[in-house]
Amino acid sequence: MTDPAEAGWQKTGSHEIHAGRVRLVEHDVVLADGTRARYEVDESVPFAVATLVVEGKHVVLSRQYRYPLDRWIYDLPGGAGAEDETPERAARRELEEELGLIATRMTPLHTFFTNPGRASWPVHVFLCANGTTTGTKDVSDPAEQVRSARMTLLELDTAIASGEIMDPTLIVARATAAARGLLPSLSQPVPSQPSTASPRSR
Repeated sequence: MTDPAEAGWQKTGSHEIHAGRVRLVEHDVVLADGTRARYEVDESVPFAVATLVVEGKHVVLSRQYRYPLDRWIYDLPGGAGAEDETPERAARRELEEELGLIATRMTPLHTFFTNPGRASWPVHVFLCANGTTTGTKDVSDPAEQVRSARMTLLELDTAIASGEIMDPTLIVARATAAARGLLPSLSQPVPSQPSTASPRSR
């Protein structure tokens, strides 16, 4: 039974207002109380994908410069899927293009939305924990040069706790893998201890 207090909006039309790497569409909507309004929605891609690669006690991450933040960050290999691709096929393609790795097996982890208030596309997250082979990395785009980085799960968990990891998809992937029992629970970072050595002995 539908809760009247949670009635949705009715779309009556839409038109594109910007098309580039980001595609914005303005929707004409009727709100639950009958009010007419316009609402901008990010419809840039059909969907996005990302893969958490685990090799033994280590995770393999992407390291790349993110211009809006003006800094290098750790994140997951991934990107936009195409209309004619399945999420798994897109995730495999992105993993090979960005890190030069071909997954032996992909396990679906979670599907979520990075910006439910404005973006319509989902992010499909996968786990690759059964080995990889070497593929061909794509270095043709000068604005998308991706490095490979490795860290232990403890190092990753410590980086998440400290705020060093700021990519939401990486955090979601780590937490979901732990919640589903596919990876160990998130580690408690070891607090740094103040040195007890005398100034002369340091």
